[in-house]
Amino acid sequence: MLNTTTLATDQARYNATASTEAYLRRHGAGLCDLLDAFDDPGGFEALCGLHVALSAAFPEADAAEAALRDIHGALEGQAPSALDRISRERNMSASDMTRWHGARVSELLARFRNTR
Repeated sequence: MLNTTTLATDQARYNATASTEAYLRRHGAGLCDLLDAFDDPGGFEALCGLHVALSAAFPEADAAEAALRDIHGALEGQAPSALDRISRERNMSASDMTRWHGARVSELLARFRNTR
């Protein structure tokens, strides 16, 4: 007998992964620049891990979700003074970028959470 609950969950996780891929195609360069500017290399490493998870023939939803959680943690862990310093040194609006990317990553994480 076909378990439609499992199929619906699998499809929802696939959709969340596809949304993550679309986000990275459009905004990955900006996120990369921002994470690279942080003193903590963990966020940048998580972004690299996310690329690896999504580059597989069949992207790993669990690995993508874990990487998004790490990226979200790196974004929310930045002190305002650090963001101000980055803005001055790199001539970028680090505070605005952090809030914007943080909101997008939160939305993507919610898509994964809704698949459980």
